[in-house]
Amino acid sequence: MGFETQDVERKVIAILKVLSDSREVLGARVIARRLKEHGIELGERAVRYHLKLMDGRGLTQLIRRDGRLITESGIEELKSALVRDKVGFAISRIELQAFQTSFDLKKLTGLVPVNVSLFSEARFSKALKAMQPSFKAGLCVSNLVATAREGEMLGELIVPEGKVGLATVCSVVLNGALLKAGIPMDSKFSGILQIKNNKPLRFIELIQYSGCSLDPSEVFIRARMTSVREVADSGNGRILATYREIPAPCQTLAKEVMADLEKAGLGGLLIMGNVSETVCEIPVELNRIGIILVNGLNPIAAAVEAGIEAENRGMSAVMEYRDLIKFEEL
Repeated sequence: MGFETQDVERKVIAILKVLSDSREVLGARVIARRLKEHGIELGERAVRYHLKLMDGRGLTQLIRRDGRLITESGIEELKSALVRDKVGFAISRIELQAFQTSFDLKKLTGLVPVNVSLFSEARFSKALKAMQPSFKAGLCVSNLVATAREGEMLGELIVPEGKVGLATVCSVVLNGALLKAGIPMDSKFSGILQIKNNKPLRFIELIQYSGCSLDPSEVFIRARMTSVREVADSGNGRILATYREIPAPCQTLAKEVMADLEKAGLGGLLIMGNVSETVCEIPVELNRIGIILVNGLNPIAAAVEAGIEAENRGMSAVMEYRDLIKFEEL
């Protein structure tokens, strides 16, 4: 009986996720189709059955004959979903966004992965001022960004009332570019990287992607563990960074891909080690190469350091490259 209850709850959470990702009323047929796109086989009739149960629990609201919207209670339930189902959330998001990345290195078109951060409209101009030094110092994946005001779409997110959304390019863009080139990349962890005299020294905190139910960078930012502004000003301090590995035979091709990304204003590469060589005190496995990337949320961390609150949704969407503008143009 317990197993059956867990199975029902997983289906409920999956349906709530589909509804939360939509800005419009959805019927059982559309929900079933979108579930299938995410690898969940649940027929239209079964979806309709679960929706009736969810209506009774106040998680969804019937708007028309077969149309549903997620309620506030449904949103809260989604946030509190089974923790064991969330373990590995970060790594699954990385893999999904890498697959969704369609950026063409030659044509400079296609989708790139982004983080979305929400600021109070009243404090957005101060946030931009606080972020400026980190963009100027290159403590970001790219200086290309996008913004949206209240009620507008930013990626897959509708900007809430009284907020301004800022999209920053995510380091997963490198995973996507290498994947398209046939190079597998193993995303190990996100951490706090100590910088000394403008050079990476060592990681002082680490969270593995595979065992985390949250985006690690969001955790570090909330805990105010960074000093991004200090690094931008003096070259010393702590920034957000990520650690990846690739097979040794791929090194030459990986360098070519990274060079093309750099020409397009993307990348965020800090260090590419040599074969089986320790990188920033991180041991590297045999026939592997360690890579350290700047985290795309460093400018947001700088704003939070300045006392400006931000709601971050790391690795939350993909956007068309040509829809992005330079930070300096804001």
